[in-house]
Amino acid sequence: MIKNIALLAGGYSGESVVSMQSAAQIEKSIPTEKYKVYKIIITRDSWAYTDSQGNKQEIDKNDFSISVNGSKVKFDCVFIAIHGAPGEDGLLQSYFELLQIPYTTCDSYTSALTFNKSYTNCVVASAGVNVAKSVQLFEDQSYTVDELLKTLKLPVFVKPNNGGSSIGTSKVKEVTELEAAIQKAFKEDKQVLVEEFIKGREFSCGVIKRGDEISVLPVTEIISSKEFFDFEAKYTPGMTREVTPADIDAETLKIVHQNLKRSYMRLNCRGVVRIDFFLEEGTNKFFFLEVNTVPGQTETSLIPQQVAAMGWDIKEFYSSVIEEACK
Repeated sequence: MIKNIALLAGGYSGESVVSMQSAAQIEKSIPTEKYKVYKIIITRDSWAYTDSQGNKQEIDKNDFSISVNGSKVKFDCVFIAIHGAPGEDGLLQSYFELLQIPYTTCDSYTSALTFNKSYTNCVVASAGVNVAKSVQLFEDQSYTVDELLKTLKLPVFVKPNNGGSSIGTSKVKEVTELEAAIQKAFKEDKQVLVEEFIKGREFSCGVIKRGDEISVLPVTEIISSKEFFDFEAKYTPGMTREVTPADIDAETLKIVHQNLKRSYMRLNCRGVVRIDFFLEEGTNKFFFLEVNTVPGQTETSLIPQQVAAMGWDIKEFYSSVIEEACK
């Protein structure tokens, strides 16, 4: 029996354009012989499905259904492809949990936790995974640059604490640049994370759970032409070189896999996530950077690259994500 799948795109953040591109890739890659896909665009003003004739149908939020040709359509599973709020921060997850509709991402608790970088670092560190030293600032909290530099040493990254788009993030090398970078980050969020820079190679890797098994996809090395892998570097063609699979020796790769699985388990992740990390120069120590619970799925995004490098058909991959959610 063909299952009805609601594919959610859009959202409230600056990444809504990327979300639409992710949804387009997912929609054409989900096998039509198994699933009927309804792409639903979520904005602050509307939750709506538009059919092939251009007819727009608003979602009935009482039971998350739509009316198509006079018949009510309910969904067997929701495939969330919204980056940022409300698809990655636990809000939609809570809604679907109340309605008891399966969905493809981490649950509401994990989504809310991992949307907060500082809290995520605390949980990951408790599993014995290395994280960079950092200080969390709040909008109504007083601080001084001198106090920060008693705890942290330059260079540092200054970033909005919630979200994962790199918007508002700065790399600070000089004391005189720190205050301006903090204010820039506060324009994006009421919390700011100031984090020591880990010098080394940067990587990103998909991790997925199927049944009782956690699988690690081939690792990608991120080689950016900019100071760091910011929003521009992520989405501007030619600014970043991505090497999949990364050139990592077998012993180090074993340690990487252990840390990725440990982080996934401790955060109680579900479905496919992408974990970014560094290997420190000189020591090859693994340092957790962040986790993306709704990773990009455009044709050039890292997860599809890694799925291809693993020799896994993308249609089978998306089927497995849906079927795991439906369990």
